[in-house]
Amino acid sequence: MYIDSHCHLDKLDLTPYDGDLSALLSQAEQCQVSKMLCVSVEMEQFQRMYSLIEPYSQVFASVGVHPLSADKGVVSVEELIAETTRERIVAIGETGLDYYYQQDTIELQQQSFRNHLIASSQSGLPTIVHTRDARQDTLDIIRQSGDPEVGGVLHCFTESWEMARDALDLNYMISISGIVTFRNAEELRNVVKQVPLDRLLIETDAPYLAPVPYRGKKNEPRYVVEVAQCVADIKGVRLEELAEITSENFFRLFSAAA
Repeated sequence: MYIDSHCHLDKLDLTPYDGDLSALLSQAEQCQVSKMLCVSVEMEQFQRMYSLIEPYSQVFASVGVHPLSADKGVVSVEELIAETTRERIVAIGETGLDYYYQQDTIELQQQSFRNHLIASSQSGLPTIVHTRDARQDTLDIIRQSGDPEVGGVLHCFTESWEMARDALDLNYMISISGIVTFRNAEELRNVVKQVPLDRLLIETDAPYLAPVPYRGKKNEPRYVVEVAQCVADIKGVRLEELAEITSENFFRLFSAAA
C-alpha cells in the first residue's frame, strides 16, 4: 500500500477521466495507492475542495493557506480551528514561507505561519509546511510558535541536510516529491540518504512536479509509486518495505487518519 501524503485533487484536470474524480482514484487504487491527503491552499476554496473529497473515504484533507496566498488576508487561528471538526481533517496547512516568489509579503506570511502553528497546537493536528528560500526564518518560527509534541512535515523538501536535520530535531518529518527523480537533484538524493527511514514521507504534490518518466505531464497520485521506487533505491531497501514504512509514518504523524 502506498500513501500520497500531499496532493491537490481540486487542482487536477479531470478531462482524461471525463470529469470523474472516482475514475482517477480507481486508477490510483490499481497502482496500490490506497490513501492520499488532499491539501488546502486557500480558505476561499476550502469548502469546494472539501466537498470534492468528502464522498471518498480513502481521501483525507487539511485546512490552511499557502504562503503565496497570504496577501489575500491573514487567516485567524479561530478560522482554522473551526474547520478542524470536520470528518477526515487530519492536518493544518499548507502554510510556511516562500521568499522566492514574494518578498513584499514577508510579514503577512510570517503572521499567517504563526497562526497555523498555534492552531496546530490547539487542535493537536500536525502542520504541513512549505518552505522556499526561507530556511532560517522557517525554523525560527517553528521554534517560537510550534508545538514539538504535535510536530509536522516539511513537504516537497528541496533544502539542505542541515535544515532537514534541524527540522527532525523539532519533531518534523521530511516528505519527498517527484523532484527526487530529476537528473539535477543530486543534493536532494544525498539528503534522502541521511534522513532516517522512520521520518520519511512520499508525495506527488499533484498536479505539479510529475516524476520521471512522467516529467512534463500533469502529475497524479498514482505516480507516487515512482517516487517510492527512487527513495527505496537510494535507501537500499525493497520497494514493498519502503511503502510499508512510509505508510506507517503517515499514520503516526497524521494520527487523526488512523
